[in-house]
Amino acid sequence: MSQQQVDEETPLLLPVQQKKARTPLPWRQFSIILFLQLAEPLTSQVIAPFAPQLIRDIGITDGDETRVGYYVGLMHSLFFATQALTVLHWSRISDHIGRKPVILTGLFGLSISMYCFGLSRTFWGLVLSRALNGALNGNIGVIKSMMVEITDSTNLAQAYAYMPIAWSSGGAIGPLIGGSLSRPADRFPNIFGHWQFMKTYPYFLACAVPATFSILAWVVTFLFLQETVPTRVTPWRLLKGQSREHSTPVKGPATPTGSTDSLSTEDTPQRAKADGSKPLPLRSLLIPRVIIAAGNYSALSFLDIAFRAVQPVFFATPLELGGLGLDPPRIGNILAIYGVINGLFQIFFFADLHDRFGSKTIYSISMAAGIPMIVTLPIINAVARAQGLSLMVWVIVGLQLALSMILNLAYACVFIYIAAASPNQASLGATNGIAQLGVSIARTIGPASATSMFSFSIKNPHHAWIVYYYLIALVCMGICMSLLLPRHLWKNHH
Repeated sequence: MSQQQVDEETPLLLPVQQKKARTPLPWRQFSIILFLQLAEPLTSQVIAPFAPQLIRDIGITDGDETRVGYYVGLMHSLFFATQALTVLHWSRISDHIGRKPVILTGLFGLSISMYCFGLSRTFWGLVLSRALNGALNGNIGVIKSMMVEITDSTNLAQAYAYMPIAWSSGGAIGPLIGGSLSRPADRFPNIFGHWQFMKTYPYFLACAVPATFSILAWVVTFLFLQETVPTRVTPWRLLKGQSREHSTPVKGPATPTGSTDSLSTEDTPQRAKADGSKPLPLRSLLIPRVIIAAGNYSALSFLDIAFRAVQPVFFATPLELGGLGLDPPRIGNILAIYGVINGLFQIFFFADLHDRFGSKTIYSISMAAGIPMIVTLPIINAVARAQGLSLMVWVIVGLQLALSMILNLAYACVFIYIAAASPNQASLGATNGIAQLGVSIARTIGPASATSMFSFSIKNPHHAWIVYYYLIALVCMGICMSLLLPRHLWKNHH
């Protein structure tokens, strides 16, 4: 009885008293997963530097510069729009046929679509390439499922802390490749000036690099990535309506006795079998805890991508119109520095912060940091108008980046909530698919809505703050959603 009183009145004491030692991460498989994650940010970000010029070159705007941004935004949104239509299906399929075949299909789709994008000379060719890119790529949710399956409760937070490395690296390297290798015949005439192919398809080389990387990732996956679904069916049997009851166990490659890879890969089937389960139908997954976790992920992603869309536009907009008036190289340096520091911050601090404060506290604080992060935008403009690009301006820019890093802590927390929300181990892929579906929709709408609000703000001085009201409203929506999250994770059957 006294023990129950302690649990109810001082819930933080029990975890401290019974704290388990953190299991070492299975670095061989874990590093492969991080490597695979590079493919998506590379392919999605490589087009950013040359997309406006590409739109001008194909002539879809008929020389109207005001329409360039519209078509560029459409290209970016197409990926997430088509991904929203298919990501849940890919995640559910991975629960049946295994994670590895779906990841291989996704990497193949990324590679083919990027080669096609580089060879496209019409707007509709670009549209079809981007649509194919999103439709064939269901890897985001599937890789998150694998991350849970190769870890346990003691090292899951540590594993998620490493995820920003891939996205930060890909987000920094992709634009660098796109900016450096687009129009190579003009930029490097001594090397490519005599290649008629490079003159005819001036953006092929920039697209070919991430496409070739995706092929390399496909080979690494095929040869070295171990399957984490313990039993699976063939695609043919799945089409015939057979489930795991007709499946056979997966035999992964042997690992040396005593290695962390051996411990993790052997433990995964045991956890799945312990919950006795097979993948649940979609209706059975639409339970409150899954909807709450997925809703918080969508709210966080909506806010984050909306701010990421506005931030570089704000930096580039002239001072008199409400921005900071920076040139592209300086903006690129700010974003690159942020990417590196953010990745290191997540790696070195998130796991310890999570062990100390828990998912709910960190998530709530991270979402609340969004309000001062957004308020720094008009403050930066006001100080720059008064003092120019003074030291104080850069201090406030640094503060904005620091608050942005705090906001990014919320991602690892919400991934942990999504993993805990899954009704059983066998439905983990579908649960991640539901969450990713909402995020893909949010990422389709977020950038266009935020940049449109910003354009409206700078065109109408009387409504100059409307974009900031909009972003703060997104923060408030995220804070309200976070109130639905429990202080302690939902108990999983696995």
